[in-house]
Amino acid sequence: MPTDIKAIIFDCDGTLVDSETPGLDVLYDEAVKLGLDISREEAHAEFRGKRMALCVESIGRRLLERTPTFDAEFTTQVRKAMAARFSEGLNPMPGAVMLVSRLHLPYCVATNGPRERAELTLGLTGLLPYFVNRIFCAYEVGFWKPSPKLFLHAAAALSVEPRYCAVIEDSLPGIRAGLAAGMQVFSLCRPETVPTDLAVRVKHISSLSEVDFLLPA
Repeated sequence: MPTDIKAIIFDCDGTLVDSETPGLDVLYDEAVKLGLDISREEAHAEFRGKRMALCVESIGRRLLERTPTFDAEFTTQVRKAMAARFSEGLNPMPGAVMLVSRLHLPYCVATNGPRERAELTLGLTGLLPYFVNRIFCAYEVGFWKPSPKLFLHAAAALSVEPRYCAVIEDSLPGIRAGLAAGMQVFSLCRPETVPTDLAVRVKHISSLSEVDFLLPA
């Protein structure tokens, strides 16, 4: 790890836990049940890394019929379906357990999702014990990525200046948030999906094992 990095801030879904794809599949399936005409690939590309409220709002706008209570009811249904899907089985992302078990730097999770989802997915993958009192959620802080304020809140809690924090992310909103916070960003996104103006400012990694390899023995 570069010597000027003094703390690591992880995203959760898709970064530590292999829950991003199944979660997006659930969102897509529930939207299709309502008649939404969108492909799975389009749904994943549009909704990855975004807060649930924005995803639900986008889906609602495309429906021919939308009740006044649609947003709340659909959100509840999606959350319930996601929890059921996750409970069927989740895996940590490759290299996640090895990495966090070796970390001596301050570290935490900063997620756009609610605490109950983070605790569920981290718990199902055996990662939760490593993140006791180390989870920061946008719903509690009041700011969602791509705003940098969630990451800045996490850095302050770790007592580390933003420029010395490494952010590990798998979504464009997360990458934008990390860069806006003045942090060093490691991207798990496929390189071809990252716009050039962002790509030149991040370190691309294929898995968390690459970060683990940079740590002192």
